[in-house]
Amino acid sequence: MRKSDKKSRIEFYRAIIGMRRLGECADFFEDILTESELDTVNQRFIVAKMLIMGMRYSEIRDATGASTATISKVNKALLYGHEGYAKVFDRINK
Repeated sequence: MRKSDKKSRIEFYRAIIGMRRLGECADFFEDILTESELDTVNQRFIVAKMLIMGMRYSEIRDATGASTATISKVNKALLYGHEGYAKVFDRINK
């Protein structure tokens, strides 16, 4: 990643954490992402919750329509990623 890209990514992350209301967050993401992109991100979020609950790939695929490649990618992030999913789920489950 180029240095300027890293700076703009940090600025993007700061914009997200600076939001104070759910509606503000929804408006922002609906403006910057297509409906398909929103669906993809949401599907990964749901898949992560289901994996954490111990559901099998086949159950997740049947319930969400996610491909096994998507489920595998999310599982890899849960196991070897930056613990982003875990941090988010810990926060929303408090």
